[in-house]
Amino acid sequence: MIILDINQIKNAIPQRYPILLIDKIVDLEPGKRVVAIKNVSINEPFFEGHFPDEPIMPGTSIIEAMAQASTFLVYKPDKKEQKLNFYLGVVKDVRFFKTVLPGDELKIISEAVRVTEDNVYAKVKATVKDITIAEGEFVFVRRKV
Repeated sequence: MIILDINQIKNAIPQRYPILLIDKIVDLEPGKRVVAIKNVSINEPFFEGHFPDEPIMPGTSIIEAMAQASTFLVYKPDKKEQKLNFYLGVVKDVRFFKTVLPGDELKIISEAVRVTEDNVYAKVKATVKDITIAEGEFVFVRRKV
């Protein structure tokens, strides 16, 4: 079940092609848990150089997808227009276990450890077919406007 589609995601976060790396939110418990999906296509621009003869999704792109999904921990479904103004502040103990290939469905599960007014601490995991691809801890900081 889709909780937020790509248009709702684009209304909430500033990223756009080619760096918008989540396609839909399929589970959302604000302040607790978010599950997002990224359908990895051979048409992703990073596959041109990473690597032409053996395309593998870069680890930095996996981290970015995990970060984008995690910002929805502070999303409020009852609020019509909102901009999620939290930025990635710390990436800690990220480990990669498997590669992500064209055709894979990358599932990102982010669970809040602590949410304050200005920070979000989360444990994040990325999977393909329920096999853990990467995991780590992230801290997000509210952007002061």
